[in-house]
Amino acid sequence: MTCNQQGLIAFNIQVPPIMTADLLLSETILPLRTSDTGDEALGVMSDFFVRHLPIVNDHQLLGLLSEEDVLNNDASEPVGSYALQLPLLYVRNNDHFFEIMRLVAEYQLTAVPVVDNQHNYLGLITLEDLLRAFASSVSFIEPGSIIVLEMAKRDYSLAEIARIIESESAAILSSFITTNADASRIEVTLKINRQNIMSILATFERFKYEVKASYNETEYMDTLRERYESLMTYLNV
Repeated sequence: MTCNQQGLIAFNIQVPPIMTADLLLSETILPLRTSDTGDEALGVMSDFFVRHLPIVNDHQLLGLLSEEDVLNNDASEPVGSYALQLPLLYVRNNDHFFEIMRLVAEYQLTAVPVVDNQHNYLGLITLEDLLRAFASSVSFIEPGSIIVLEMAKRDYSLAEIARIIESESAAILSSFITTNADASRIEVTLKINRQNIMSILATFERFKYEVKASYNETEYMDTLRERYESLMTYLNV
């Protein structure tokens, strides 16, 4: 998954294969019509805490309106007269969770339209929907511990890392990779299906891996929960 200009984030998260776009559709937010005004669009955005809304005409997705589009135009005019800043962005109903996350990250979206194979509009997925789905995935629910490794990008091998962990009778539940300011180095965050990871940490150090941090389940999940609740509070402001 490619993130924003601040850095590349690549996800290798064990999300159930059934987590496709059609299972994440919002049932409450209606799309805009071309005759709706910018003021009406801003009202809907405010009500549902989003900054993007699809414009639909006779079930056909015409574009994705952003809050900036309204602010840069006459809010009393219909949105169908606006020149939209964003390209025509959408996912198909059978697209995987990862494709939705890619669009959200690449274009900083708060809502993603969903269409079928005939390009008929089916609904949209909000950032809040995605966060809830992500938080309820198996890799978060399953108990375990967290290990963060730092290494040169050229030295990364998930197969080698998995071999080390499996040699200690453990398994990787999920993993993701982030780059730091030095693009030649990466951080690999692993969730392991074991509470006691002292032997795993010792094995990593024996193989010359740099263990940047490790967390037990309670400590790390409390931190994640606090950050998730803070983000939900921010989205609801």
